[in-house]
Amino acid sequence: MPELPEVEVVRAGLEPALAGARIDAVTVSDVRALTRHAGDAADFEARASGRRVEGVVRRGKFLWMPLEPRAGGNATPEGEAIVGHLGMSGQMLLRESGIPPLRHERVRLDIRHPDHGELAVVFVDQRTFGSLAIDRLHPTPDGAAGGRGSGMALVPGQVAHIARDPLDPAFDEDGFRYAVRRSRSAIKRVLLDQTVVSGIGNIYADEALWASRLHPERLGRDLPSRSLGRLLDEVRAVLHRALAEGGTSFDAQYVNVNGQAGYFAHSLNAYGRTGEPCPRCGTPIVRVSFTNRSSHYCPKCQRRT
Repeated sequence: MPELPEVEVVRAGLEPALAGARIDAVTVSDVRALTRHAGDAADFEARASGRRVEGVVRRGKFLWMPLEPRAGGNATPEGEAIVGHLGMSGQMLLRESGIPPLRHERVRLDIRHPDHGELAVVFVDQRTFGSLAIDRLHPTPDGAAGGRGSGMALVPGQVAHIARDPLDPAFDEDGFRYAVRRSRSAIKRVLLDQTVVSGIGNIYADEALWASRLHPERLGRDLPSRSLGRLLDEVRAVLHRALAEGGTSFDAQYVNVNGQAGYFAHSLNAYGRTGEPCPRCGTPIVRVSFTNRSSHYCPKCQRRT
């Protein structure tokens, strides 16, 4: 599943083409892409068509595109946004206007930008776990910007329960520390809890824990303050490195808006390296089952003590 670096790469790629563009037409080819939308395909198409996109915003693994307010009595004070989640294999691709339907295409937005002209934004999803929806925007409880890419203190209702990510200037570090120290769960489970800290998935949790020399099943409440501080530093460091390298691609399911893969997979120290020597001590990396996922760690460097 795309994590913070991959979704941020997509957001940054969409922003120049979408911010300020007007949606000329919307075509829903597969209603399974609208599982989070309250209406049907016709409702989604009608509510998005003809409106100007005011930006592209991200919090954790969610994207949203605020829309200019609608005229008439149905308008809300805070407005609406198209909310997107890439799921396991979702892609948001920028293409020339009028191209034939792409393989696994689910939704297409035909847009017109004042500088870039006519373009198509195509939502492609092989495994159909991703989704698009139109949702109302709500004020953020802390009064800070809703996410990366906008200064507006607004967030879609579907995203309001998602915690801020560690790269967000408004991230509540004290609140994160408190949540970890009172948790009876394994530290990796806490890192994957999007209501505690968002944007971190299996890949970057394993990498940050390896860099911090912490066993993934170490209980959060047992972590000393210094270890917790180091873990948070390593989480931020690995996210920044992955961003610089365009994210992590193991197959063609994650690509940026131009269809290009990220190359951070070549820099991984633990995730996906089962049986290979630990870059730090040479001990073979092990893989264990973890809540329908897998954890990768060094049994020597990351002892469960």
